[in-house]
Amino acid sequence: MIKGVLFDMDGVLVDSESFICKAAILMFNELGINALPDDFIPFVGMGENRYIGGVAEKYGLSVNIDKVKARTYQIYETIIRGQLKPLPGVYEFIEKCRKKELKLAIATSADTVKMEVNLREIGLSSSTFDATITGLDVINKKPFPDIYIKAAGCIGVKPEECLVAEDAVSGVKAAKVAGCKCLAVTTSFDREKLKEADWICNSLMDAPDEALNW
Repeated sequence: MIKGVLFDMDGVLVDSESFICKAAILMFNELGINALPDDFIPFVGMGENRYIGGVAEKYGLSVNIDKVKARTYQIYETIIRGQLKPLPGVYEFIEKCRKKELKLAIATSADTVKMEVNLREIGLSSSTFDATITGLDVINKKPFPDIYIKAAGCIGVKPEECLVAEDAVSGVKAAKVAGCKCLAVTTSFDREKLKEADWICNSLMDAPDEALNW
């Protein structure tokens, strides 16, 4: 029986992928590297350490990941002001969960600073959720299951009693390995790539009723 819902953030609650990609490209430009949007695709959903670090490796660039990540977040916060919007159905889906008295958590591979900025921009308080887990709270990032196992524990339920809302291939894999059921939204990847999920929808607005009733 479902007792909790664990939300990935980017691509599920907010469509921030193009902004973090732009911020990272601008950061790399400062280092003399002309990175391309396609360079980042293999690392979507894995957290900014891998998102930025993977592209740096591709171009043979040795970086201080904490320093370049901090600079990327500085740029990101500047370019998203007034631009980020919640994805369709976010508020309504959260309300459905609350009416069913389900425990809620955010489980994002992003760092805390990015989570806080995103939530602020889309008008959601962190207190909306019973727990917030970020990439700083686990060693092994998605596709490893650690973040969803930890998030379930933080809201006092078993992973197999949780629904995970995800948009990334790595996140769906993490959810399933953790033992959760998974609802995938096609914000970042097409349905074929997300086929391991239990349910697939275009956004939380289109989430099937079955995803919250099992």
